Amino acid sequence: MAVKLDNNDDGVGEVSEINVTPFIDVMLVLLIIFMVAAPLSTVDVPVDLPVSNAAPQERPDEPVYLTIQEDLSLSLGEEPITREALAAGLDAKTRQNRDERIFLRADGSVPYSDIMDVMNTLRSAGYLKIGLVGLEDPARAQAATDRPGAGVEPSSNGTGQ
Repeated sequence: MAVKLDNNDDGVGEVSEINVTPFIDVMLVLLIIFMVAAPLSTVDVPVDLPVSNAAPQERPDEPVYLTIQEDLSLSLGEEPITREALAAGLDAKTRQNRDERIFLRADGSVPYSDIMDVMNTLRSAGYLKIGLVGLEDPARAQAATDRPGAGVEPSSNGTGQ
C-alpha cells in the first residue's frame, strides 16, 4: 500500500463519488416518522360484527323503483302516482308481494323529512324492504377515503348503484 505525502493541490480536487450517508439518514428519519404517524391516522372503532351465513340475494329481474322528484311528486317506475294511490299501485306492481324490495330514488334537492314521509307511507303499506338508490361519484369516494376518519363506510344496499 503506497501513500503520497506531498499533495500540491491542497485537497481541493473534485470528488467523483456520491456520499450516500446523508441520504440514508434522511430516509431513516422519514421511515420513523411514517411508522409513528400511520397508526395515529387510522380510526379504529372496536365493533364485534356478526358473521352472516346467508346467501347473497339475487337481483330482481324487474326492480320496482319509486322516485321522488324535485317538486315532491312521486313516480312508480315511469308512471306518475299520487301518495293516496301509492299502496294500491305497489300492490299491483309487486303482485301483493310485500317482501319485494322497493328501490327509492330521490332528487338531491328533496328535503330529508319528505323522504322519510314517503318511507313511512311505504312502511304503513306493508313494504319494509326499502333500498335507497344513489349515484356513485368516484372522485368523491376517493376523496372520502383519503380523509382521516373516513374509514367507516355505510352499508351497501346491494344495488350496485
